Amino acid sequence: MIQYISKPFKDFFRLESASGIILLFSAIAALYVSNSQFSDLYFKTLKTYITLGFDNFGLKLSVLHWINDVLMAIFFFLVSLEIKREFVQGELSKPKQALLPIIGAVGGMAIPALVYIIINFDDSTRINGWAIPSATDIAFSLGVLSLLGKRVPLSLKVFLTALAIIDDLGAIVIIAFFYSGNVQINYLIFMLLAVLALIALNKFKFQNFIPYLLVGILLWEFTHQSGIHATIAGVLLALTIPHNTKSQKNSLLIKLEHSIAPYVAFGIMPIFAFANAGVSLEGLTIRSLMNPVPLGIVCGLFFGKQVGVFLFSYLSVKFKIAEKPSGSNWIGFYAVSVLTGIGFTMSLFVGNLAFADDVQYSDGVKIGVLVGSLMSTLFGYFLLILSTKK
Repeated sequence: MIQYISKPFKDFFRLESASGIILLFSAIAALYVSNSQFSDLYFKTLKTYITLGFDNFGLKLSVLHWINDVLMAIFFFLVSLEIKREFVQGELSKPKQALLPIIGAVGGMAIPALVYIIINFDDSTRINGWAIPSATDIAFSLGVLSLLGKRVPLSLKVFLTALAIIDDLGAIVIIAFFYSGNVQINYLIFMLLAVLALIALNKFKFQNFIPYLLVGILLWEFTHQSGIHATIAGVLLALTIPHNTKSQKNSLLIKLEHSIAPYVAFGIMPIFAFANAGVSLEGLTIRSLMNPVPLGIVCGLFFGKQVGVFLFSYLSVKFKIAEKPSGSNWIGFYAVSVLTGIGFTMSLFVGNLAFADDVQYSDGVKIGVLVGSLMSTLFGYFLLILSTKK
């Protein structure tokens, strides 16, 4: 599919695959702590409120919301920088190369959502979680691929990365349109003004990040107050960062991406995983996994993802719309399709939004995401071993 791989992509892959291992340990630590003698302290700490500033002029959020609304805005900022770079100059800028992961991503978002809806269609509250199994965790999935090293064709790694990036873009659109609250028009106007200011900075080719950051902080506050999820501010800010396609050394986008990426990969994402993967396993049985919410998520991630990605991709290749990744076979390609069922970070994030006011389903979301992701990891890795040679 892709004959030339740029150095930034290789650096990106190494970073993402390494952070996947850290994410795994963070999730395990969260499960251990939340089921140990420290469980009360763990959950109490996440609910503790911290104020930045003063009572009448400051931001007061719980620890969990500081992580999910503030730190994750930085995560979305980085993801959007990567998406912009890929579409402007990267692997997704070339239509022939971009078609396969785009088509695969569409199938990988639509089929899991359909599977969840079929299982939960009879309840208007539960159906809010339809988008939970639609996302792919790029760090975890690439981390699994990295365990096999050069046995996996680089073209498959590129395909998985591109598909996961498109998945993230889809998740951002879903969050913006389906998981926002009651919109406050006055703050929406302030958001628009902030975005216009950022566009002006871009047009005048400001290469210093400080002005963008100051306006971006205001944009975050306006977004937070508007009813749209605050992390969307990170997306809007990233889209206005200038990118010099002729000289990466002079590109503010590239500089920011390289400087922020390690902190997000090895700081923000593990913190998010530790704060959101904790769930009490007391009384957990096979029957509890059969409850509609966790069952819909497990089936969506494990069955829906692999069927959607592989079927849509296979048909696009057979009808000569796109090209199969070079050096790969269909078993290996199918194994990568299975790995797209590792939802974790984005699935947990969407789950928090889907059932923000329905705490009774939050544990089911975590269990469903963890089980579905684990099944996809083990089965995908097993297939990769079968399809590759040392």
